[in-house]
Amino acid sequence: MIRETEDPNQTVVDFFFLEGLMYTAEHPSLFFLLFLLIYSITVTGNLLILITVGSDPHLCSPMYHFLAHLSFLDACLSTVTVPKVMAGLLTPDGKVISFEGCAIQLYCFHFLASTECFLYTVMAYDRYLAICRPLHYSVAMNRRMCAGLAGITWTMGVVHSALHTCLTFRLLYCGPRHIAYFFCDIPPVLKLACADTTVNELVMLANIGIVAAGCLILIVISYVFITAAVLRIRTAEGRKRTFSTCTSHLTVVLLYYMPPVCIYLQPRSSGAGVGAPAVFYTIVTPMLNPFIYTLRNTEVKQALRRLLGQGSRDSPAGSLLR
Repeated sequence: MIRETEDPNQTVVDFFFLEGLMYTAEHPSLFFLLFLLIYSITVTGNLLILITVGSDPHLCSPMYHFLAHLSFLDACLSTVTVPKVMAGLLTPDGKVISFEGCAIQLYCFHFLASTECFLYTVMAYDRYLAICRPLHYSVAMNRRMCAGLAGITWTMGVVHSALHTCLTFRLLYCGPRHIAYFFCDIPPVLKLACADTTVNELVMLANIGIVAAGCLILIVISYVFITAAVLRIRTAEGRKRTFSTCTSHLTVVLLYYMPPVCIYLQPRSSGAGVGAPAVFYTIVTPMLNPFIYTLRNTEVKQALRRLLGQGSRDSPAGSLLR
């Protein structure tokens, strides 16, 4: 499984070995069932939100248009990492990933994660227009604008991910094959390169730092204006009702941004310990997002009741959605 290079003293690896998550090797069956449960909830919850938004005529505002994109991204993001983690828990061969497979996983992960980052910024802009410019909202955020903004987020995700994937896998990997992580990500893969990775690390810090910081700054600015507009509302009930439309978005933004900061601002750190924050935003957050948007949004709860036919107050499923 190793191919020769032009230099007879060097070989190029054809596969990597994912070491997985800390402590999972002690009870693989238990953790397999745990990740299977998390993955099932994630995919089911996000697909349910996606179907609900797509089929219910009451959820036709731009906010729900972007929520559908977020649900699709979360389901795909979880699919990129979790099945491989579960395969590694079943058998040692499940931890083996080909060189090409590693490149594909890294590309897909950063494509989906960066697209989600841009989408959160667009969603903050949507809330800013809805609350601070309500008279112009329907014109400024029309169907064409929504489609355009969504298209831009996906396009920027493609470019962002392609840049990092090309830079990472243009390097020579000629020796170590054990990736001290549970999926192929830039910092742990770069540690195995048989070449100077200074340029890669600088580009990663600059590019990911600029993208993440830029998006976060725009989100913060949007919410500064939103907060000022909410405080101008005279009644406490009005302020509460208006700001409640933003709490779900604020919650998922905080859950999404905190762990990556711990990872990508320290490119030389990798291993089982660093995997803990990564688990949170790659596996746990995609599972939580449907609950966050459902439990705090009356319109989505009502749409889910209509979709599931759970209008009765006495039904167990209906009580969960109340």
